[in-house]
Amino acid sequence: MSASGGTKAIVAALGANLAIAASKFVAFAFSGSSSMLAEGVHSLADSGNQALLLVGGKKAQREATPQHPFGYGRERYIYAFLVSIVLFSVGGMFALYEGYEKVKHPHEIDHWYWPVGVLVFAIIAEGFSFRTAIKESNTLRGTQSWKEFVRRAKAPELPVVLLEDFGALVGLVLALGGVGLALATGDGVWDGIGTLCIGALLIIIALVLAVETKSLLLGEAAGVEEVKKIEAAVVDGDTVTGIIHMRTLHLGPEELLVAAKIAVRHDDTATEIATAIDAAEARIRTAVPIARVIYLEPDIYSATEAAKGPDREATPGGPTPTLDH
Repeated sequence: MSASGGTKAIVAALGANLAIAASKFVAFAFSGSSSMLAEGVHSLADSGNQALLLVGGKKAQREATPQHPFGYGRERYIYAFLVSIVLFSVGGMFALYEGYEKVKHPHEIDHWYWPVGVLVFAIIAEGFSFRTAIKESNTLRGTQSWKEFVRRAKAPELPVVLLEDFGALVGLVLALGGVGLALATGDGVWDGIGTLCIGALLIIIALVLAVETKSLLLGEAAGVEEVKKIEAAVVDGDTVTGIIHMRTLHLGPEELLVAAKIAVRHDDTATEIATAIDAAEARIRTAVPIARVIYLEPDIYSATEAAKGPDREATPGGPTPTLDH
């Protein structure tokens, strides 16, 4: 996995979550707090999620094969989508079930110092993990807002870890609030309410992850800045006079496909055109290093044809032509 995949952030989150999960289960065993049980399952699910991200990064490094000629870069998207499913089912749905049971059958919290002590420890550990994820993300985020970064990032690992850590910190505060109110009032219902809030939070985060990862799985184009760089690199003003149309597609977080029909002069020789295409490909790779698969098709520019607009029926995903009978 490349540095942009956020390996450091994933490993930091994995270590923190394993330690936190163990402490939460111990606290649940001594106190009987449903919030602690829900939080323990949440941390265990998060640990599994980080393991999934590491496995996806490893599998994505495999070389291309005849059956998969564009490589396995999208493995990282698949495993990130699995993370959203695990977070929804194991984390969110379990917490909702446990919270419902605790509200329906409340009981007092025993040995209150166990859950309180563990929650304070967990907040510190998760804060360290969250800080690492923020630091790793800032190297890629640039001037984007956090919302834009999560929505536009092509490498799924850092947005996943960021959202997981953020959800974990908020969930810990909710658990601490539920336990605190249960202790203050002597009513275990508050512990159940805190657990329900944790479940709702995890489901919301899981749905956000699922939507964003689905977009990556379907295939996203290069960013606006990258497209501008590619367009500027293609045209040399001599043999390649313009771009008739162009498509870009991320084959993985660090691998971009570029396909374009370029305009050449009608009296250029085949040798001149081939040389110009080779030069254009070199310029594209210099401007956007992740553009590793490039297909440039030469054509004679026609103002009449350009005025007709793009042919949607010739575009993948366009409408199916209507057949006359």
